[in-house]
Amino acid sequence: MEKITIKAYATRHKLSIFNVVKMSKSGQVPTETVMENGKEVVYILIDDAIENEVRRGIVKEGNQEPYSLRKENERLRKEIQKLKEEVEVLKNRV
Repeated sequence: MEKITIKAYATRHKLSIFNVVKMSKSGQVPTETVMENGKEVVYILIDDAIENEVRRGIVKEGNQEPYSLRKENERLRKEIQKLKEEVEVLKNRV
């Protein structure tokens, strides 16, 4: 069984440190607390069976289209135009 820090575990699985801390507090990953230089350091115990379970639980982002500023700009222009039309309709009612 290997022991690694929370930060190393987060880097290995491409997770945030916050999520790894939540996983350790909820018992999803086994941990061990060790006193080093007067401080308590939490280590995550790595076991193959648990690692496979964690990997299945991590939700990966799907193949998303790359972010395009031009597409976002066009979407916002359409939204602005739609809002202008709604404002005109409301003005005509008053």
